[in-house]
Amino acid sequence: MQPIIKTLAEKKLIGHSIEMSFIENKTFQLWSGFMPHRKEIKNTINPNLYSLEVYSENHFDNFDPNDSFKKWAAVEVSDYENIPEGMETLVVPDGLYAVFLHLGPVAEAHKTYHYIFAEWFPNSEYTVDDRPHFAVMNEKYKKDDPTSEEEIWIPIKNRN
Repeated sequence: MQPIIKTLAEKKLIGHSIEMSFIENKTFQLWSGFMPHRKEIKNTINPNLYSLEVYSENHFDNFDPNDSFKKWAAVEVSDYENIPEGMETLVVPDGLYAVFLHLGPVAEAHKTYHYIFAEWFPNSEYTVDDRPHFAVMNEKYKKDDPTSEEEIWIPIKNRN
């Protein structure tokens, strides 16, 4: 499962966010609040859904699953002209990303993340960068379906 290394152009997103940790996972609550209102966002670029994590600087240096971070449910937009009430904006800055393809149900995503952080990173020329991490869920994403696909984008920088 080798990633594709891509340079991301800046993305503008609109959505909902929630503070959580890996121990106190509020992902279901986040998406349950976002999905009924996503059609209120009129200037979307595509139908993709974005699940993002914004970590504090050096979050992974001494990893603790109790440390909090901000998780987002969002869509990409062309501009911030019309922001629906109750929604927030997030700019994902441009930069280098390792893009992995997770195949299978979302319940097995932890296996893909384990590979990324326990196997791929230690053997790569890269380290985690302090920019948002995100998953892109397009038309191939089917949540619990064994044929589901989603892209996992991890921000990277050279080790040196």
